[in-house]
Amino acid sequence: MRELERLRFVGSATRRIARGMDLDEIVLGLCRASVPTFSDAILVYLRHPLPVGDEQPVNPWVLKLRRTDRIPEALTLESLGDPLPDEPGAELPLLSGATPLVEVRGNGPLAEVLRGVRPVFIESQVPKAAMRELTGAAVLPEGHRAILTPLRGRRRVIGAAIFLRRPDREAFATEDLQVAQQLATHSALGVDKAVLYGREASIADELQRTMLPDDLPEPTGVRLASRYLPAAHSARVGGDWYDAIPLPGSRVALVIGDVMGHSTTSAAIMGQLRTTVQTLAGLDLSPLDVLHHLDEQAQRLGQDRIATCLYAVYDPVAHRITAANAGHPPPVLLHVDGSTELVNLPPNAPIGVGGVDFEMVEVEAPAGATLLLYTDGLVESRTRDVWTGVEHLREKLASIAQLTRRDAAAPLEPLCDEVLDIVGPGDRDDDIALLAARFEGIAPDDVAFRWLDPRAESVREARRMVRENLARWELDELVDSVELLVSEVVTNAVRYAERPVTLRLLRTDVLRCEVGDDVPQLPRLRQAGPADEGGRGLYLVQRLAQDWGATRLSTGKLVWFEVAPPEAAG
Repeated sequence: MRELERLRFVGSATRRIARGMDLDEIVLGLCRASVPTFSDAILVYLRHPLPVGDEQPVNPWVLKLRRTDRIPEALTLESLGDPLPDEPGAELPLLSGATPLVEVRGNGPLAEVLRGVRPVFIESQVPKAAMRELTGAAVLPEGHRAILTPLRGRRRVIGAAIFLRRPDREAFATEDLQVAQQLATHSALGVDKAVLYGREASIADELQRTMLPDDLPEPTGVRLASRYLPAAHSARVGGDWYDAIPLPGSRVALVIGDVMGHSTTSAAIMGQLRTTVQTLAGLDLSPLDVLHHLDEQAQRLGQDRIATCLYAVYDPVAHRITAANAGHPPPVLLHVDGSTELVNLPPNAPIGVGGVDFEMVEVEAPAGATLLLYTDGLVESRTRDVWTGVEHLREKLASIAQLTRRDAAAPLEPLCDEVLDIVGPGDRDDDIALLAARFEGIAPDDVAFRWLDPRAESVREARRMVRENLARWELDELVDSVELLVSEVVTNAVRYAERPVTLRLLRTDVLRCEVGDDVPQLPRLRQAGPADEGGRGLYLVQRLAQDWGATRLSTGKLVWFEVAPPEAAG
């Protein structure tokens, strides 16, 4: 190459190498930039495993053949001055028979060349021995037909590249060693960058995935399904999350959120905000109060901790949703007849802005309808804005609904898979979180409710209510056990309550009993002494009930237990 041509080539080649984002792209960029402009063939070796940052490399260290490239015409042994074998078109041994893994001996010729860092021609004794050690080839190119170039990153040598030319082409000149040095330096620095970026992205991706729920709960009156897709390698990790949190009174909180940015920091902030939401949900706060406290928490985490969040509470008895939105895309409601509608929520400002007066909305949630909560990665991209994507989502849902009977809802899991198809092939700029809730509700005939005055006579009234409703529901076999359990729980409630006590029975796949009072202290199991008159009620509840628990409410607490119907118990 002439001097001007060399400068142009180096500039073009280094730009091509620098465009690579991951390890394979950088190595491919080196190969495609070199062949055939600079060399007829190339072999690229890298340390295995590659050390990351200040991490100490493994000793003895090993070089792995990562890629070979050559001009389209097959290189033959004849081109190296060797006799042509019987089979025409035999490939160059350096390409076809190169050793895939090479252990570098501490005092060997290969280690000596790599320690020298500079490119060398394969003409003296040490470079020839190093080439044989690296490739395992018995026949080597003669003269200035090959350059062995160490690849040095920021801290250490991380590999080697071999540039080859055929005898029918002009041999490498001394100035070409500088070209090889430039290619090797830019490639090695790019590999270092890609390895560090890959490690960070892997940690952030794993961090985010571990913070998302492993399994969704199975609350009464609603079926749930979810999906999460990380962003493409160019964007990688974001801060999207979703959650479903069981609440007192057979309700469930549906949460979707998105932290601004794509980094480990975004994933960490997402985890903190999700934990905060779970804590606030456990206090049975309204969606408005949850977003208000979440906004305060985001400001305490630091400046520019911006996130969007939508918090909705579904009540299967009332068949209604109470929701508040903080700058998040609106949810879409798919009805059984295939029609869709956007849930009209005031958008409000995102979490972390501060001083926002959030608004809360209550809407109908008819049985059989499906609510889709999603992050903007599903509906927004470089080629379309959010609202265009939302309309595309509604059209997709309508087309899915046409594939089922008009009086039946589409299966939930396949529905989620079909919805993700609107993203299309190619890179995704953002990760995607999707939470779908199919509302089944609890029929009014399966609910019994009564207010009880805080007096001892109310226990008899509670037992009578149990007998009447279990007889109506044809669950007479459960009367004795449920009557006993209700007596224990209601007795404890009316003893300490100052306001009326609530008693509610729910018949679903299990029989659920809920007793609410205005006393915030939660009951706990304790060992009753021989002379104690109380303290044994919860032991009866624990032994006879399938499950039980107690939760604080904003007005007191709720104690509940569940009993399996006779068929399920059998």
